[in-house]
Amino acid sequence: MKVKWRRMPAGPIQANAYFLVSEDRSCLIFDPGGEADKINNYIKENNLKPLAILLTHAHFDHIGALDEVRDRWDVPVYLHKNEEKWLEDSSLNGSGILRGIAVTARPAERLIEGDGILDIGPFHLETLFTPGHSPGSVSYYVKDADLVISGDVLFQGGIGRTDLHGGSQNVLLDSIHQKLLTLPGHTLVLSGHGPETDIQTEQERNPFINGFSL
Repeated sequence: MKVKWRRMPAGPIQANAYFLVSEDRSCLIFDPGGEADKINNYIKENNLKPLAILLTHAHFDHIGALDEVRDRWDVPVYLHKNEEKWLEDSSLNGSGILRGIAVTARPAERLIEGDGILDIGPFHLETLFTPGHSPGSVSYYVKDADLVISGDVLFQGGIGRTDLHGGSQNVLLDSIHQKLLTLPGHTLVLSGHGPETDIQTEQERNPFINGFSL
């Protein structure tokens, strides 16, 4: 199956929302962080058929448009069980601390428990449990498309911050080395902020990880 992807920076700090689109126009939405009208208009204008919203984690900048997009298309939300309460709690999702304005959403309909397989319509994804930036961070690997949506775990030349609730640098580095750097080197990394990169480039050039060994 041929899968196309689109990045859409959105929300107060321009977190990357992503769309995966199949040949039949079915789509998955990842991390709708804000600007619901922009997201919904893109879906409508391109005649896409949303099947689900998948969250890499529940920090406020990745969930700001969640309910508006969910309600517009009547689709379920997937989130790791470790952050089940975060959508409703601004002290956990960071909005109360970092913005001073509560960003909340209704609970997720589907809870992810760890590494596993998700088959949603024509899409076949592997869920990789990659905590460290947050305790419920998940990366979504799409082997058919040679890409992984990593949220705020791994960036071009950087890694996620670990000074927020439940963060741990050691856990984050373990996640990166055990779950992401073991993917094929040509795998495209679609990060929660900034441009795309690939596994080999980060393995060779990322100063935060290329000097670290287990």
